[in-house]
Amino acid sequence: MRETEKRAREAYVEQFGGEPEVVASAPGRINLIGEHTDYNEGFVLPCAIDRRIAIAAARNGGEMLYSADFDRSRPLHLEDDSWAKYPRGVAWALREAGHEADSFQAALAGDVPRASGLSSSAAVEAATALALDWLFGSGLDKKTLARICQRAENEYVGVASGIMDQYASLLGEAGSALLIDCRSLEAESVPLDLEGVGLSLIVCDTRVERGLADTGYNDRRAACERAAETLGVEALRDATEADLDRLSGEELRRARHVVTENARVLRAAESLRGKDFEVFGHLMYASHESMRDDYEISTPELDAFVETAKANGAPGARLTGAGFGGCAIALMPSGNTETLAEACRLAFADLGFGEPEFYEFVPAAGAEVVG
Repeated sequence: MRETEKRAREAYVEQFGGEPEVVASAPGRINLIGEHTDYNEGFVLPCAIDRRIAIAAARNGGEMLYSADFDRSRPLHLEDDSWAKYPRGVAWALREAGHEADSFQAALAGDVPRASGLSSSAAVEAATALALDWLFGSGLDKKTLARICQRAENEYVGVASGIMDQYASLLGEAGSALLIDCRSLEAESVPLDLEGVGLSLIVCDTRVERGLADTGYNDRRAACERAAETLGVEALRDATEADLDRLSGEELRRARHVVTENARVLRAAESLRGKDFEVFGHLMYASHESMRDDYEISTPELDAFVETAKANGAPGARLTGAGFGGCAIALMPSGNTETLAEACRLAFADLGFGEPEFYEFVPAAGAEVVG
């Protein structure tokens, strides 16, 4: 077992007595490119990371949820705005789909940074879904579980997210990115051989927290839906750059980002297959500019990291996740990651920003039952 899985099992034993029947875990994710395209039925290119959320569970317990990270217990069937809404939402969505997921107790533990754009919520959902599927013998495949997790996020938690985070957490593979067609829900592994080309993926957590339901995320989605309606297409995935001439104002800016970002994702996947990280890096910078100027989801802190990365020789950098805070990523020559981190700390201090945190991640395996 990984350390997080051991912590979840130990927390279960301490809180509830006896051993859990199942231990499962799921990773957070980094989106390499393809932001806010998922709910527009477009393309995304995430990879799972080597930080995980684990859950230990058993049937017929006291119907309680315990978080080792928060050191808090919450009733399974009480609605409140706490960390427990994510596992509760998955249990609700499973029941709504006709599957048993009612009488159980569980303990959770993890090391995915929260509220940073690395999708700790999807990791909780994916781990919970996999554990409950095993616990109650539902026999669902991972794509079905991802859709159940998405329904939990959309209808129970109240965030109108697409399928990307749950797919990346459940279907990710070590050493690969995952090209997802968010309309057909087909997913293809794409080699991500960073070590082979002497690059590392560095993540800057700006520590500017945001809750998606409290930001402009849902507003952005509504603007995209209005733009698609104006253009007479099912979703902005069907729009072309020529179509943009028929839009204006906010709808034009939002649609322009989505249309150009979809094209960037497909070119990025092609560049990874050919190990052309120069092209891939240029696409990352172009993606950030589009999110900053057309989608307006960046922050001064995210922009400062990207600009500092570029000044220090990063082949590519961009914000990752939904924006409005959280994380940005950069590709760096493997021996220069600490140089970038130190330059960024100095830049943040000069600008009066809080001190950021830095991580290096490798593409990791997706969700799995481990015990």
